[in-house]
Amino acid sequence: MLHTLVIGSLAASLLGLPVLADPVPTTNPPAERITVEIVTVNGSGCRAGTAAVATAPDNTAFTVTYSDYLAQAGAGTAPTDFRKNCQLVLEVKVPGGFTYAIGQADYRGFAHLERGASGMQRASYYIQGTSPTDARSHSFAGPVSDSWQTTDTTDVASLVYAPCGQVRLFNINTELRVIRGSSPATTTSFMMMDSTDGSVSTTYHFNWMRCE
Repeated sequence: MLHTLVIGSLAASLLGLPVLADPVPTTNPPAERITVEIVTVNGSGCRAGTAAVATAPDNTAFTVTYSDYLAQAGAGTAPTDFRKNCQLVLEVKVPGGFTYAIGQADYRGFAHLERGASGMQRASYYIQGTSPTDARSHSFAGPVSDSWQTTDTTDVASLVYAPCGQVRLFNINTELRVIRGSSPATTTSFMMMDSTDGSVSTTYHFNWMRCE
């Protein structure tokens, strides 16, 4: 096998073709700044102008902040308010010689669920041209009135990297649901994944790989 690889590399060199090394995982993110920009936004939980993206200064992650992502059920709510969703399409630009996968996603928010009510947070994501991650759900039961956080992780062996040297769109699908259940009809339960001051956000952690 080694003999074949050497011959292949030599032939490529003689023909003037580039010889590319196999991509290798690295714990060091690129030094050059990456950018993440919103291409499209769609869904009842993220109307236009209510979602923002920011990259971490050390290129280890990026965050998505929502300002109007609220699902609720009970008194004073509309029948469609119990479910909110958001579909974001992002353009992730990384420096040459690197590619990325998402190894962990942290979701945060606040929940007020009356006794007998329940809530659910669900999410999946994928890089354009690859299969979506399994949609992972997290359930909450009332009574509760507190901040919540969920974390979805992907095994190293299951990480899906964007193709080297190509810009592929990154898709995020999230959902919140609240069911009134047996809680009193005069009460209101809700789950939110929004923040007016940027203190509540979802975070997507990069795993980096060298392409050269």
